[in-house]
Amino acid sequence: MKASVVPSTPARDRVEILGLPVDRVSMDSAIAMIKQFLKEDRPHLVVTADSAGMVQTTECSELREIYLTADLVTPDSVGILWAARRYGKPIAARVSGVDLVGRLARLSADAGHRIFLLGSAPGVAELAAEKLRLRYPGCNIVGTRHGYFPPDSDALVAQEIAELRPDILLVAMGIPRQEQFIRATQGVIKARLAMGVGGSLDVFSGKARRAPAIIQRMHLEWLWRTLLNPSKFRKAKHLPVFVWRVLRSHR
Repeated sequence: MKASVVPSTPARDRVEILGLPVDRVSMDSAIAMIKQFLKEDRPHLVVTADSAGMVQTTECSELREIYLTADLVTPDSVGILWAARRYGKPIAARVSGVDLVGRLARLSADAGHRIFLLGSAPGVAELAAEKLRLRYPGCNIVGTRHGYFPPDSDALVAQEIAELRPDILLVAMGIPRQEQFIRATQGVIKARLAMGVGGSLDVFSGKARRAPAIIQRMHLEWLWRTLLNPSKFRKAKHLPVFVWRVLRSHR
């Protein structure tokens, strides 16, 4: 009698940038992976990698470990696309957090997945939820909460979210806070998919405007965001550091 063969999980197609893996996915292939995650009875963490986040991993060992062990790391900036080309493994296009939020809302409308929105200033997540429901009728957002709470309240917030049994947890608290919250509370919340989404809730709420399509095509969305909100300069200043490190590591 022949032994049964268990199908192996396909190897992930990735490029290593500054010692960290980035999946060479398109939006469609990323969503295909996420659909599979949602079928599995365990938590999965998705990281949307940008240049600033890569630099911050050198300052935060916990964030670096999260990048290394995440179930999916998407290319979320033009800097990542540039670095991938430098390393000889080009990626066709960005798979950004804000675009993924829209696709996940559509997926929720189609399949009924339960979404919880956590983060941004008081009132922003609620407004984002309202506008997502209007844009994607049937989108099943089961709860929202602002992100203005200290780390010593993480366990209490996680328990509140867990009671609503979300399948998808979207956290907008900035890097690395959002990823640290997800990792620390995965065992309590037990969402099958959790992802840090940065300023995405601000965009969907209307609090922040996304760059016009022509600016996005010119790969200058980061500059647009910085000019509209100078506080983002703290993040933008990481870009030249990232470029220098990539050039130095791949001569």
